[in-house]
Amino acid sequence: MKTKRRQASEASLAFLDVISCGFGAIVLLLVIARIGDPASIENIKDQLIGSLKAFQLELFDIRGETILLEEQLVSQQEQLSELRERIARLQKQLASAKAQATENAQSLAQEKEQLKLVQQVLSEEMLRLQEAGSVSQNDLVGGIPADSEYIIFVIDTSPSMRGTAWEKVQKEMINILDIYPEVKGLQVLNGYGYYMFDAYQGQWLKDNPDQRDQILRTLQQWAPSDPSNPVGGIEGALRDFYERDRKISIYILGDDFQGRSVKRVVDMVNQINQIDRTISGLARIHAIGFPVQLVAGREPGAGAIKFAALMRELSYNNGGTFVGLNSLN
Repeated sequence: MKTKRRQASEASLAFLDVISCGFGAIVLLLVIARIGDPASIENIKDQLIGSLKAFQLELFDIRGETILLEEQLVSQQEQLSELRERIARLQKQLASAKAQATENAQSLAQEKEQLKLVQQVLSEEMLRLQEAGSVSQNDLVGGIPADSEYIIFVIDTSPSMRGTAWEKVQKEMINILDIYPEVKGLQVLNGYGYYMFDAYQGQWLKDNPDQRDQILRTLQQWAPSDPSNPVGGIEGALRDFYERDRKISIYILGDDFQGRSVKRVVDMVNQINQIDRTISGLARIHAIGFPVQLVAGREPGAGAIKFAALMRELSYNNGGTFVGLNSLN
């Protein structure tokens, strides 16, 4: 009896093993095999592929925008660099302008000091003329010694003189000639040293009524180049005509002095025209200042100030008179 039961039990277990393996195989087949409708699966695949393409396109757009933004960033960086350079240039210009303003302020202060000096010089000159019994400054006869035998005019023919003072220059020329009814010789140069009559360079013009009329007629249109600096004319007149026994008067007519040094001109004249009032051959130097550079309500320019200082020194040292006109009328 015991042997039969054991055989039945072993058979039952083997059957269960077979059944279990079968179910396992079926489950495995179901897992491996596709589940569902093939058409639905294809649709899902297409949707996934479409989404992937859309994401790729979006990625490409983002990359394109990134490149564009990078280019814009580079451009803005270049603009920023240019702005920084411009700011640096403007800062340099501002510093230069400040330095120029400081220099102008210093120059203005110097000009004011020069103006004070000229005012002092003119005041001293007026006192000297008053003590000598001179009449008003506009009277050219008063205070001018009329003992010369030779007359030389050194006339500023610059545009400033010809533009506004030329009619007055011609009138003063007549007044000066009237002081000397008859002399041994005449000559006319401009500030640069150009002769009015080229054929008579270094020679005296004979004085007679016709010659005087010719000088005045030529003067009307006479306009050689002139740098508003009478040094060339003064030097030429002294070197060409100065002699110890010759009584000469040099008349300088001008409005300003654009030379660098008043002292250099004074020293040059001193070397040629011996500064010794006991010598009869001393060439007298007279000067007439025309107020072209003087404007009401404004300080005179540096050129006018230097001209007044130079003429005052030359006329004082060389036995002459400096007359500053009050107006051009």
